[in-house]
Amino acid sequence: MMRYTVIIEKGESNYGAYAPDIPGCGTVADTREEVEHRIREAIEFHLEGLALAGQPIPQPMSDAITVDVSVPVDAPSQPVFADRANTV
Repeated sequence: MMRYTVIIEKGESNYGAYAPDIPGCGTVADTREEVEHRIREAIEFHLEGLALAGQPIPQPMSDAITVDVSVPVDAPSQPVFADRANTV
């Protein structure tokens, strides 16, 4: 049994998940529960394909943490990427 770090990101209308230690292995779903199920399946499928092709299985190396940070009270709740694009 191997344990891989999985990153789950909430989009505007869905969830995405990927495993940083397994390049190209990711999935999208409508709910968090569904994306968790799909990423497990995707990882197993991906690793099985690598094994069948005689390719090495990537070792789990990544880790993730959640950090608490102070945010200014008047900061916008969503990043404004369009403004950044014009500041180059």
